[in-house]
Amino acid sequence: MKAAAPAPRVIAVVGPTAAGKSDLGVQLARELGGEVVNADSMQLYRGMDIGTAKLAPDERGGVAHRLLDVWDVTETASVAEYQRLARAEIDRLLADGRWPVLVGGSGLYIRGAIDHLDFPGTDPGIRAALERELAENGSGALHARLAAADPGAARAILPGNGRRIVRALEVIEITGRPFTANLPRHESVYDTVQIGVDVARPELDARIADRVDRMWAAGLVDEVRDLEARGLREGRTASRALGYQQVLSALAGQGTLDDARAETVRATKRFARRQDSWFRRDPRVHWLSGAEPDRRELLRSALTLIERPVTA
Repeated sequence: MKAAAPAPRVIAVVGPTAAGKSDLGVQLARELGGEVVNADSMQLYRGMDIGTAKLAPDERGGVAHRLLDVWDVTETASVAEYQRLARAEIDRLLADGRWPVLVGGSGLYIRGAIDHLDFPGTDPGIRAALERELAENGSGALHARLAAADPGAARAILPGNGRRIVRALEVIEITGRPFTANLPRHESVYDTVQIGVDVARPELDARIADRVDRMWAAGLVDEVRDLEARGLREGRTASRALGYQQVLSALAGQGTLDDARAETVRATKRFARRQDSWFRRDPRVHWLSGAEPDRRELLRSALTLIERPVTA
């Protein structure tokens, strides 16, 4: 008698940028009969295609991709809103007997989708006061305050990321606890397998440099110009995306486009290291090699892992 097909589970393909997550996600969804659910915070924005390495429709292998092109570039990203959207997609697919395959390197978005993670509310008065202080004194002063109140959060948030610093300080003031204390233990709400795509640093750095070169050749600068006309510069989240932030600075006369490309490579390498560190802290992630020339072996290893009763 033929064995019954395994019940669908949530698959999360995670890891640093340029590791090969998107291709693996498509392959897994095709093999399992599922759909890809985007978990890259910047791919949620309409029109941010080249600089986010968003797969074009003809690169998706006939697999439906959900939660792409959801927000306008002027909208501020919200992990809580993403959680609502992602869980609706996951629940729909599971109810239909299909496999949700989350793909992305935004660690908090992954956790928001699959983990017991409740987001503290907001207080307009506290938020307004912090934003005034940010405007008057700059993000450095607020980051120093965050470092004193919650060193772990300060290490995870860049000193220049005023929006996230304000949110962390707001949560601390609302809850009376460190921002990091509001992140729960690693406990999923779904039967989940997390697959980390592991690439050695020298190869990953080379891939990042090559990817940025290809983005420039594909017209990233023109994409940024078009989005600037649609309000990108005013978008508190989208304007800070890697590549877009650097090109916007060059278009404002703060350096050349060549400078912007070089800085995009450097910033992306730093970002990849932070992504890797985030996912390495989660003991549920099962790391598989995404190195060349082992990419076909990556799919075979992932499918073998999924067949085992591994629950995140």
